[in-house]
Formats: sequence, C-alpha cells, structure tokens
Amino acid sequence: MELRQLRYFVTVAEELHFGRAAERLHIAQPAVSQQVQRLERDLKVQLLERSPRRVRLTEAGLRFLPGARAVLAAADQARASVADLAGGRAEVFRLGTVTGLGERLDALLEGFAERAPQMRVELVALPVQERIKQVADGRLDAAFVRSPQDSPELDLLPAWDDPLVVALPARHALAAQEAVSLADLVSLPIRLIERREHPALVDLVLSACQRAGFEPVPLPSPASSTLQDTMAAVGAGAPMWTVVYASNARLVHNPRVAFRPFAEAGMSLPIGLAVRSGAASPQLNLLVRLISESEQVGSEAR
Repeated sequence: MELRQLRYFVTVAEELHFGRAAERLHIAQPAVSQQVQRLERDLKVQLLERSPRRVRLTEAGLRFLPGARAVLAAADQARASVADLAGGRAEVFRLGTVTGLGERLDALLEGFAERAPQMRVELVALPVQERIKQVADGRLDAAFVRSPQDSPELDLLPAWDDPLVVALPARHALAAQEAVSLADLVSLPIRLIERREHPALVDLVLSACQRAGFEPVPLPSPASSTLQDTMAAVGAGAPMWTVVYASNARLVHNPRVAFRPFAEAGMSLPIGLAVRSGAASPQLNLLVRLISESEQVGSEAR
C-alpha cells in the first residue's frame, strides 16, 4: 500500500468520477485507475463499483475512506513538521505539464517523493504559449513542451519521443491486424480533440493523413472530454478511430477498444523540457536524472 494509491483513491471517492479525479490530481486518468486497482488487489477487496455511467463506493470503500484520509493527513503533518525545522516552509518546484504523460509523470513524482521529500512538486497545466512565457519570467521552474521550437530565452532539453497508436473498436476488422496503415483508415471518421487544445498532435495526425492521400472526416467532439470518455465512445462500437499516446494506451483496460501501432514511421511527438537559459539547481538536476531514468523504463516497456 502506497501513499499515492491512498491519495488517488480518496480523490476518486470525493469526485466519484475517474476523469475528474485525474484532472484534479494532474495525472492521466489511466494511471489513477491502475493505482486504485493495485490498492484493491493489495487489500483483497473492491473499494469502488464502476460502470460506464457512474462510480460509487462499495461498503468496503465506505469503511476504508476515513482511515485513508487519516493516513494522508498524518503524512502531510509529518512533512509539515520537517519543513518547519528546515526553515518554515517546504520548497516548491513548479512544473508545467502536457497531456498524455501517463506513467512517466507518475514516475517523476514518485522519484521526487523518494529522493527529495522536502520538495513539493506543483503541477501547472497551461496552454503552450503561456507555459513558455511563465518559464521565461520565472513563474515556472520548468515545463514540458511538445514539438519544442528554439527560443532565445529558453534552453530546451530533449526528454523523449512519445509514439502514438490507433484506437478503434475491438470488433472492427482492422483490430485483427498487428499494425494499421493510415490508408486503411480512409473510410472511418476520426474523433479528434480541438486543435487549440493540442495543436502539435492535431497537426501531426492531419499532415500524416494528407501524405497518405486523404482528408479524415471529423466526428463532432465535445467541448471537454476525458480519455475515459473518449475510449467509452470508441468502444461503443460505431466505426471510428482516434489516436492515443502509447504510454496511456498501456494503462487503459477496456476490452471494447483495440490499440494498434501505426505501420508508418514518424507517428510520434518529441517532448522537451523548457527551462530558463542558464538555469541550474539541484531540483532541476534531479528532474533531468529522473527523465533519463523514465526513458530507460519506457524503452524497456516498448
């Protein structure tokens, strides 16, 4: 049993929705679901009842919730007491995030908790231009950026490449293939987020489709949609496809959805770490080391 598992469970119990809990925690929804499932396996009881429409606490979950809150409160109090001895307050490292970091972000936070317990990592989700601006003026200590471009005010450190995979209904004929070519998808509509929410991803997908000789037919996309909601729509069986980061796909447990790699090369997005030019600190050095370690883990998983 781990503190993060308790924190994830308590947040889901308060929100009664995995997507909202993930947004509140600034963690990808599949990572929240996975850790709660691990907690349930460790306790050998089901804490939550899950259905496509709702999440609710079981009797075991209702009994476990007060104790979980008490443990988290005790842990927070212990951290506060150490911070007081160290000089009055805990250090804060403000990190800008992007969507789709999946288990990598989880591993980075775990690494900070283990190696720098005095450090509180504050995750900040902002549009890319605002993220870059806040790194440049010092409001953010660092920020992840997809498809980073050179900037005179920033140093952009390479982090990793995030491959994309196709998500489509498990019953569709293409799900039987080991890999899916973009040309195979020409007759299927695509469910894709709005470009303003993720311009690098949308541009990559649309450009790749154009090179394959077609313009994908977009399905109406809700103004706000979690990964869980999108996978539920794909798994409902209507012919459609979308793209998901492979790191997130590994954490999705939906038998109605099939994930397949693209047959084409280049269906991935580079991620860089933006920092102020010349910036250096023990916290930043730790983050760079953790990124390197997470890339090794990601390579082994792939």
